[in-house]
Amino acid sequence: MKIAIVGAGVAGLTAAKDLIKAGHTVTVYEAAPQAGGLASGFRDERWEWPLERFYHHLFETDTAICELVDEIGFSNRLNFLNQVTAQWWKGRSYVVNGGFPQFPGLVATALSVLTFKALPLHERFRMGAVSAYIKYGVRDWRPLEQITATEWTRRWAGEKVYNVLFRPLLEGKFGPHADEVNMSWLWARFKARSFKLGYFDGGFQGFVDALVAYIERKGTKIHLQTPITALDQLPEGGWRITAGTLDSEEVDAVIVTGSPTVLGKLVPQLPTDYLGNLKQLRSMGAVVMTVALKQQLTDHLYWVNMPKDEFPFLALVEHTNIIDSAHYGGDHLVYCGDYLDASHEYFQLTQDELLERFLPALKKVNPNFDPSWIRKTWLHRETYAQPIVPINHSRNIPPLATPLPGLFWASMSQVYPWDRGTNFAVELGRDVAKEAVQYATTVGVRESASMEPTLVS
Repeated sequence: MKIAIVGAGVAGLTAAKDLIKAGHTVTVYEAAPQAGGLASGFRDERWEWPLERFYHHLFETDTAICELVDEIGFSNRLNFLNQVTAQWWKGRSYVVNGGFPQFPGLVATALSVLTFKALPLHERFRMGAVSAYIKYGVRDWRPLEQITATEWTRRWAGEKVYNVLFRPLLEGKFGPHADEVNMSWLWARFKARSFKLGYFDGGFQGFVDALVAYIERKGTKIHLQTPITALDQLPEGGWRITAGTLDSEEVDAVIVTGSPTVLGKLVPQLPTDYLGNLKQLRSMGAVVMTVALKQQLTDHLYWVNMPKDEFPFLALVEHTNIIDSAHYGGDHLVYCGDYLDASHEYFQLTQDELLERFLPALKKVNPNFDPSWIRKTWLHRETYAQPIVPINHSRNIPPLATPLPGLFWASMSQVYPWDRGTNFAVELGRDVAKEAVQYATTVGVRESASMEPTLVS
């Protein structure tokens, strides 16, 4: 079959690779000037490596993307590194993971929990026991989607641990929707995470570029800066693609990778009830300011979770506390990131206005900080970045095959119960490719039957 893929993010590129391997002809269309989607990077003239627009890393448990990296011959560029994560509480940061790199991962985490002085000793034991149970004791997530994460953690971890650890996590990630999120999301967050974090030489853009090169060597055309303007279903079967200034193309199947809103706009002829279900899939956007500093902001912390009642953003990530600043011309790179509703004022404020909001927070983290440390800043925003997952959310997830023959949809809204991330984008791409291959088999059988000669007596 001829198959068109809308979107050159990790899911779309992975699907393209698998479809090519299955013998199909694939064309990829991407509206942005480069491939990668939310994993794409940007460059500064001083840097050796590009940097992700939105902070990214892998976990040792991310087997799907590690297998893909190996398949394209990029595994020698992937490294897993120790890092230190902290929780800000009442005026200072407390290490919650990675504070004892000389010990094995599980032992180091246990020691970090026991020395977490934001809680009394007996509450630290309780926090450790509950966290270990979530990660190692629960095997089936489905019962957990019937209760909110707020209710579950309050009941089993207690009010003190909830307020210090779990509430900032939920409120920071989901803002006003924190109390709606079901417990299966929190389970998946604990279950899928490892003690070391993975990063590519050359960044995630380097990995994406290698994947693009691999696909193009196999004969696939990737059209960048080419937004799709229309998807029309053909009466005889198949689809017509209208994209940018290109001539329209007729294909047998289409895979759309993107938000529910994108799918609804591209294919308004989808059944009314299906379009209605798409509108029920809510999500939050991401606003991330990257700041290049002339000196280090924190001693050794990679990630600090910030309580939203004290700070104007969710997470402070000092990228160059895990990756050598020499790759970035000596810049010390700090992300100030947040997940917010698309209606939030951060999506309208200018870069300078937002920086003014964030500067006092940097001073709070390091009292010696001075605005003169800043060499340059960058601001990146996306309105579709974090799905909201209420109770019994699995009932809301549409299948990868839409009601229209030959049209498939693959988005981060469908990786549930797992949290968004490049590993699950790879899994999603592989799953939708399998669905398209199965559809091709069905179409092939149908076409073969229609071409059998008719015997006339």
